[in-house]
Amino acid sequence: MTDTATLAGLDPITLADALRVAGSPAFHRWEDQIRRTGGCADPIHLTGWTLTKDRTTGETLHHYTTSGEAGGRLRIACGNRRASRCPACAWTYAGDTYHLIRAGLAGDDRRDIPGTVRDHPRVFATLTAPSFGPVHNRPDRGVCRCGARHAPDDPALGMALDPESYDYAGAVLFNNHAGELWQRFSNRLRREIAARAGLSQRALAEVLRVSYGKVAEFQKRGAVHFHAVIRIDGPDGPGSPPPSWATVALLTDAIRAAARHPYTAVTAPAAGDQPARSFRWGAQLDVRPVKAFGDGSDITEQAVASYVAKYATKAAENTGTLDRRIAELADLDRHGVPDHARRLITACRDLDELYPDRRLWAWAHMLGFRGHFSSKSRRYSTTLGALRQARADFRAAQEREALGFDDREPDTVLVLTDWQYAGHGHTPGEFALAASIARDLQLNRETAREALQDSRDRKES
Repeated sequence: MTDTATLAGLDPITLADALRVAGSPAFHRWEDQIRRTGGCADPIHLTGWTLTKDRTTGETLHHYTTSGEAGGRLRIACGNRRASRCPACAWTYAGDTYHLIRAGLAGDDRRDIPGTVRDHPRVFATLTAPSFGPVHNRPDRGVCRCGARHAPDDPALGMALDPESYDYAGAVLFNNHAGELWQRFSNRLRREIAARAGLSQRALAEVLRVSYGKVAEFQKRGAVHFHAVIRIDGPDGPGSPPPSWATVALLTDAIRAAARHPYTAVTAPAAGDQPARSFRWGAQLDVRPVKAFGDGSDITEQAVASYVAKYATKAAENTGTLDRRIAELADLDRHGVPDHARRLITACRDLDELYPDRRLWAWAHMLGFRGHFSSKSRRYSTTLGALRQARADFRAAQEREALGFDDREPDTVLVLTDWQYAGHGHTPGEFALAASIARDLQLNRETAREALQDSRDRKES
């Protein structure tokens, strides 16, 4: 339902289109579709039909066609994880990531992760990028090297103090190798744990398993770093207890040693005018234990899951770069990309010929980074695919019940379908109305989630 608040502030063309959509006889069908997508900002359009028959008698049980929908199309969610592209689908992705991370911290009986996982050693670690030159910041003493006290939203934050001496090539090459650096770190971590236990690698695998869930975050300066939940389990994963000597203190010490070990370094060879570089983690390394309940100093399971979920839907946009691949440098002028991000993107282009296997230009919009923004080890917890499938199964069950098929055996029903892609997106007015629907849905969901969490916290305390 449109209201004054939704229409206020719209430009005349968008307002006219929103009124056209709201006044259409098919508006309620369109609105129902958009609500089903969660208020998706760029829905996929399909045309086609589905026919459900009794496999034995041939009787038609249900027939659906898009010819009766608004515009003759069915709109489904785009599923984009980036908040800058589709806030509604990103909110769903963040929710899935939250449940995935929290399940690995607190357990989830529905997904065979016992609550005893809370007793396993687990920490929240942040591994940062090294320095490529001084940038404007807000240090603890409050005064930047430039002599100013920057406000939290100062656009100068993260920008190089001296762009001419800043190592832009090193910065994008580090981003490009960050995934390999993490892989080396995780391998070394197991070696460090084994060394502290006095065990070989093979013997260690027989008594414990190291699991993790991580997310990448771009700092304002355009360098990527990783936040990771790292946990020690028994040899069979979260359902088995780790050995008694595997403590939080041992895990913390092993993480610090692995991050500093020379083996962890990744080398970029010399090419053209570029020297050989050896990349390692930055000096800032934060490792903190995860507590089931906060004590004022340690971080809680909910806080960690929320933090990881927040950054799972972001990319490099907070640095001023674009959230899509760049065709040519002229794109930067059209979108007003700031100088620091522009120099990083230009470095990707210039280095692409020197390091063709690194595909720097293809990933210039990500400032060279081409890894997964969120990932996990195999046995950390459930998977995003399993969470999506559970949601799809729930919706399918709802649909069967609504159609009166819930008492029929699945193998007695034959479903025939024919779907065709018919475009994507919204008109300007549809976009404004969909954004309003998304805000309403998110508010309702957040209210329900807070009430559920309050109830859960009361039971646990």
